[in-house]
Amino acid sequence: MARCGQPDVLSQVARGIANFAKCESRASTNGIKSGRSVLIDDGALPWIVQNANNDSSPIRRHIELALCHLAQHEVNAKDMISGGALWELVRISRDCSREDIRSLARRTLNLSPIFRAEMRRLRIEV
Repeated sequence: MARCGQPDVLSQVARGIANFAKCESRASTNGIKSGRSVLIDDGALPWIVQNANNDSSPIRRHIELALCHLAQHEVNAKDMISGGALWELVRISRDCSREDIRSLARRTLNLSPIFRAEMRRLRIEV
């Protein structure tokens, strides 16, 4: 479905990924789930990062939320850094048109020791 290129379909795929990431995040926070995200394990991160700058605002918004939810769990941080998601999170924390998503990205980056260390190494400030 994600390969079809139709904006309506891509928007629904992005929405599903964002909802899945949110549910997974809640399950991790509540101690129900541990370990890396299924989205990362199943290889969805490259598609997520690739679509984080999509021209369609609904797709972009859903993907930005998905990245924030994935980043809330330290166990995902190294994979997200190696997959290019750190740069997208930094961009979201600075440039997202929605204050709530921008704030969530900033807070998530600042609370993660792994993201903070990598940003320090790269001399990135949020």
